[in-house]
Amino acid sequence: MIGTRVRKALAALTAVVAGVGLTGCGTDAAGPGPVWHGGTPAPAGAATATPGAAAEVRLTFAGDVHFTGRTRRLLDDPQTAFGSIASALRDADLTLVNLETAVTDRGTPEPKTYHFRAPKTAFAALRAAGVDAVSIANNHILDYGRQGLSDTLDAAAEADYPVFGAGRDADAAYAPWLTTVRGLRIAVLGMSQVHDLAGSWRATDTRSGVAMAFDPARATAAVRAARKQADLVIVFMHWGIEGNSCPSAEMKTFAGTLSGSGADIVVGTHAHTLLADGWLGPTYVHYGLGNFLWYGTSHSTDSGVLNLVVRGRTVVDSQFVPATVSGSGQPVPATGAGRQRILDKLATAQRCTGLAARRDG
Repeated sequence: MIGTRVRKALAALTAVVAGVGLTGCGTDAAGPGPVWHGGTPAPAGAATATPGAAAEVRLTFAGDVHFTGRTRRLLDDPQTAFGSIASALRDADLTLVNLETAVTDRGTPEPKTYHFRAPKTAFAALRAAGVDAVSIANNHILDYGRQGLSDTLDAAAEADYPVFGAGRDADAAYAPWLTTVRGLRIAVLGMSQVHDLAGSWRATDTRSGVAMAFDPARATAAVRAARKQADLVIVFMHWGIEGNSCPSAEMKTFAGTLSGSGADIVVGTHAHTLLADGWLGPTYVHYGLGNFLWYGTSHSTDSGVLNLVVRGRTVVDSQFVPATVSGSGQPVPATGAGRQRILDKLATAQRCTGLAARRDG
């Protein structure tokens, strides 16, 4: 993505000019930046690497985001909607989250318990925070039916904002978002493994919807096709058992399928609690990033930002920066005992992942 860091710097400057007096944050609006162990930033004005070259690229991921309830009013000022955590999002070369909402004011609510929707300013808030693209392969993107999905796609196009994981037909839903960062060609796919309404929400050749993991032939074909187009393949999954910090057998099986099909990085959301990470052969897997910008109570307020440094297809460093979802719904970097508690929780959760602590191969 040529010019990404420059764009993020401009977004950060805009936020400072707008003023960052944020609920639930300290006086240090910028917050602590991530400490990288192994990543070396390119000097200012450095030449772009050739495609596939071994330039280090910084990737950042975070969990579920929506603008409903207490987080809806954060869009009154989209430039500061994410609060102090935005500095950690802007620091990366490429930042991705899961947008857990339809962007619409139309449509009919689907037969389900929770319904999330947001105005078009959601995309302005994401861009201002340094989020480069979002997965919409989740169990809320069709909360207001196919009208809501169509409006979301139209709003994203109007904002010139990349979304992936759902589309107007199966080809669009399973298509990767393609970008180039420092000469590294990156393909990002989004898929859902949530069972609720999966049959009626899945994209088909003649119907809009979500890219579902329940069509393994199409899912693996999508990863293999992306593999031919990119140096690095990322799959952003929506999966897991709500409140459970251990991956299910279904998740583990599909992670293996993705790895075998050529995925280099698999990152997940949905469980409303943090899961852990590790290696599945040459593939880096993080099973669940929890809630991030969240409207109300849930299984856990533990959150955070996942930072990866990649060189070519290889993750050469990983770091999780703990955060807590505050009373405003904004994630705030955790410090002291709270930070250590989250890190200890992740260390315990790692034991049930079945993942190796180190890369194989």
